[in-house]
Amino acid sequence: MQTGQASKTAYAAARYRAAHQVLEHGSIFTDPLALRILGHEPEELLGDAPRRGMRLFIAARHRFAEDHLAAAVERGVRTAVVLGAGLDTFAYRNPFPGLKVIEIDHPDTQAWKRERLATAGIAIPDSVRHVGVDFERSSLAESLDLDEPAFFLWMGVVPYLTTEAFEQTLTAVAARSGNEVVFDYAQSPERMPAERRAALEARAARVAKIGEPWLTFFEPEEIAELLGRHGFADIEDLGPSGLAARFFNRPDVPADTAGGHVLHARRP
Repeated sequence: MQTGQASKTAYAAARYRAAHQVLEHGSIFTDPLALRILGHEPEELLGDAPRRGMRLFIAARHRFAEDHLAAAVERGVRTAVVLGAGLDTFAYRNPFPGLKVIEIDHPDTQAWKRERLATAGIAIPDSVRHVGVDFERSSLAESLDLDEPAFFLWMGVVPYLTTEAFEQTLTAVAARSGNEVVFDYAQSPERMPAERRAALEARAARVAKIGEPWLTFFEPEEIAELLGRHGFADIEDLGPSGLAARFFNRPDVPADTAGGHVLHARRP
């Protein structure tokens, strides 16, 4: 993203979440604040609906993340950290008493979000803390002062980071035993069939044009090895096949289908 401006892709992701509430009635992921924080009426998302494939992927990744967070809270985790929070609304509809939420994002995007919250009349709970971090220029480890295990929600961010910034952030997430993380990543377009590759490259060109290019791709075996080196275990990695089977009753998608992945890992 460009300094002095809020993230445009954060707005796009929020629009996908809101559209899912309207077009699929939140069937995969329910977010009662998605429309409010954007300031949109439902009708505004019907005539120019965001693409269905990306809309459902974003809904599934949030459902996956918040399902794992609920399980972590059951195990006793009392802090959630939302990395690259954008217009994510979890902190403002948090259903878990006693769960603290720390939102971390670029200061320019955070300022924009506060304006959106105020305009929408969405209160900031006392359990929420905001920390400004530029992942490419600042150290997450220096910005966080946690004295207990935390659950990190890191969605819609990894493809926009350099590999160096990704590893630096992952090192901070892995710093404490008991920490857990959910993040999504994309496989290289070179792994896609021609039609899907063309669509992905077109989307990559669009986000690059607005100053937020995709910089980093991973293959499942690469990310598993990297997580292992950082001490993570209990890794669950769902690609197109796993997401289709779990959330869309589609067990017919081939296991080797390349695309977007969402994974959960825990540091023993």
